[in-house]
Amino acid sequence: MKGTLHMLPCHLTTRVPWALLAPIVALIFSLILSFTATPARAGPDQLILRHDGAETSLAIAELREQADVQFTFFDPYKAEEVKVRGLVFRDLLEHHFGRVPTELLFQAWDDYEVSLGGWDDANWILVTHQNGKPLSLRERGPIRLVERDYGDRDATNLRNFNDWVWMIRSIEAVR
Repeated sequence: MKGTLHMLPCHLTTRVPWALLAPIVALIFSLILSFTATPARAGPDQLILRHDGAETSLAIAELREQADVQFTFFDPYKAEEVKVRGLVFRDLLEHHFGRVPTELLFQAWDDYEVSLGGWDDANWILVTHQNGKPLSLRERGPIRLVERDYGDRDATNLRNFNDWVWMIRSIEAVR
């Protein structure tokens, strides 16, 4: 029929009352919140450790309280002497993984990702403070890994320090 306008049945054009939609909207929001509140999406106040399929979230504040190593050294990236405080990284690994893994996968807050080995060495320090202040993301924190003593490496050649990791978000035992 040309020129005839067909109308939809009345029940398809009626507005759905909010009372019927509210539970559906609430369910959608609760699902969104449950996915964003998982440990894998923790903020910079948490460190995520992964080992054998398990995931542990450590509070950065607790790591700062446990920081019992303090020293001053020349930071090649800042090109100045800095006073840092932190924990012996090997001890942290042994405590949480039961051993020092051969290789670790690091994920950083700037989406940098790297796998490195050679952590069974008390020279590696998980830094939590610099110059008396807790590290923030702005200072390449909230935690970072440095060597307490980097020997006779040339501090002006930053390629000598490619294994230093900062802005650490998560650490996974690979092997």
